Amino acid sequence: MTKSPISQLETQVSQEPPTSPLPYSRRRIRLGLSLTLAGFVIFLIGARPSLFGLDRSPVIGFVQIAVFLIGLAIICLGGYIALMALWKNRQPSIAADIGLRLVSTGYVIAVFSGMADVFGAGSHPLPGVPYFGPWQARGVEIGQAIIALGFLLLIPYRQSNPESSSPTHSA
Repeated sequence: MTKSPISQLETQVSQEPPTSPLPYSRRRIRLGLSLTLAGFVIFLIGARPSLFGLDRSPVIGFVQIAVFLIGLAIICLGGYIALMALWKNRQPSIAADIGLRLVSTGYVIAVFSGMADVFGAGSHPLPGVPYFGPWQARGVEIGQAIIALGFLLLIPYRQSNPESSSPTHSA
C-alpha cells in the first residue's frame, strides 16, 4: 500500500526542524542573564549584607565596598554579553559602540567614587577606616546611571523597512 503524496508531504514537514533560525543566541542570552543575576546577588551582599544575615558593622567599610563593586562588574559583564547576543549576525551600530564605552566609563566612575578613601581622595583617607559617605554614594549612583544609559544604547532597535516608509519619486 502506497502513501498519498499529501500524507508523505505532511510526515516530511512534521519531521523537519524549523528552518528559520532565531535572530539571537539563546545560550549567550541565558549566560548573560545568569551572570547579571549572580552579580546582582553579590552586589546586594556588599550593599545590604543585613538581607543575608551578614551585617557585622554599622558603617559600610572597605570589604563591603569591594564586594558591591565586584558585583557591579559582574552585572556589567553579564548585561554586555546578553545585549550583544541580540546583535547575533549583524554589525553593531555606532550607538552600541558608544553604549559599550559608556558602560565601561560608568563602571570606572563607580569604582573611583566608591574607593575614593582607599585612593586617598576621600574624606577619610588611609590609614583611617574607609567610610562610604554621601558624596561617594552620589558618585556611585552617577556611575550606575551612566551604565544604565550605556545599556540602553546597546539595545538593537529594529528599523522599519526603508521601502515602505519612504515614498519613491520618479524624475
